[in-house]
Amino acid sequence: MRRFSALVCLLVLCVTVSRAIGQPPNIVLIISDDQSWTDYSFMGHEHIQTPHIDKLASQSLTFTRGYVPDSLCRPSLMTIITGLYPHQHKVVGNDPPPPAQFKGQPKGKWRSSKAYLQQRLEYLKHIDNVATLPKLLKQKGYVSHQSGKWWEGHYSRGGFTHGMTHGDRTRGGRHGDLGLRIGRDGMKPVFDFIDEAQQNDKPFFVWYAPFLPHTPHNPPKRLLDKYRDKTPHLPIAKYWAMCDWFDETVGQLMGHLDKRKLSDNTIVVYVTDNGWINSEKASRYAPRSKRSQYDGGTRTPIMIRWPNKVAPKMDRTTLANAIDLAPTLLAACGLAPTKDMEGINLLDKAALAKRDAIFGEILEHDIQHMTDPVPSLRYRWVIEGRWKLIVPTKHRVPDGKVELYDLQDDPHETKNLADSRGDDVKRLTRKLDAWWPGK
Repeated sequence: MRRFSALVCLLVLCVTVSRAIGQPPNIVLIISDDQSWTDYSFMGHEHIQTPHIDKLASQSLTFTRGYVPDSLCRPSLMTIITGLYPHQHKVVGNDPPPPAQFKGQPKGKWRSSKAYLQQRLEYLKHIDNVATLPKLLKQKGYVSHQSGKWWEGHYSRGGFTHGMTHGDRTRGGRHGDLGLRIGRDGMKPVFDFIDEAQQNDKPFFVWYAPFLPHTPHNPPKRLLDKYRDKTPHLPIAKYWAMCDWFDETVGQLMGHLDKRKLSDNTIVVYVTDNGWINSEKASRYAPRSKRSQYDGGTRTPIMIRWPNKVAPKMDRTTLANAIDLAPTLLAACGLAPTKDMEGINLLDKAALAKRDAIFGEILEHDIQHMTDPVPSLRYRWVIEGRWKLIVPTKHRVPDGKVELYDLQDDPHETKNLADSRGDDVKRLTRKLDAWWPGK
């Protein structure tokens, strides 16, 4: 009997080990919404408390010089899930242009019209024409769950097998609908999905993109009370409390992975969709943040945690880009990037050493053309080492000036050096044009 019991235990152990060896890693992608690269304890903020994100950063390969190509949520989120620049995936703004018959008329005249609803539905076809992480991961048997911000209609249009967003514009389906409840109303849908995937022995991909710290800035009183006496500006105290609230949900998510003993075989990635600097007067963004061409709108920490596979490191010099996330995750799962992906595998030291610049494009809020990205383009930018060049487009910013900043000595971009460093402007402009002329 003892021999039989020992044999059973050995068989169970062998099966468990076999599954662990053959099982690709789970993936949890955490995307905060409207948060500045400065607004974490580990990034040096004097007041905001983010203990759970700080812990994640300490356990991760963390790039403090991470970026998203555009400082607007919808194009940025599409870049994260496709590994393509906005001009490649063609989602170049949040809302499509008015139907031809309403051109030049106030938005109130056409925003609720059937013709505009049809225009929105037509624009959703862009997600159908590109590969996404959920679509590609299906090749390895992954199940996937969407929660939070999602502009591209029903979650299944992105390839997700599970999700929260129905995408019906007649029922509030503009940019997440029911999915926007995640975090604010608890984490149960994500936890239930993880538990189901584990029970079915399926590798899983979680898209956790809560409406946090995004407006409405309505944090729990217990959190607002922590910050109310730290600033004379109530709107700023509310925003700080929202960052704290978001951090709490990250802790809940990490805790659930630990509870289910999934942490060791789960890659956790962190990024922000775009930056945010809160106005002192109201819960809205200040200049040089969201929608701008500056680091206040485009810079974000990028973290990759994969226990026993990726050594934790706080990298404060290497440049990373949201276009790198898809190829990085695909490589970790044994999949090749698509031929259109221009990003690199952030876990490949040789690729990191070879990179000499990253690029981005700043677009209008409202899409100017249904298929051509150029009419929506405001600025292109390139960062090479310490130097950042910003070039405006004449058709959208006719009075715009070329800007050059030394991010090492001037991280908040206060002194434009373009006039005094003409050779650097010319050299970086050539790089920018070789990447995408934007014409």
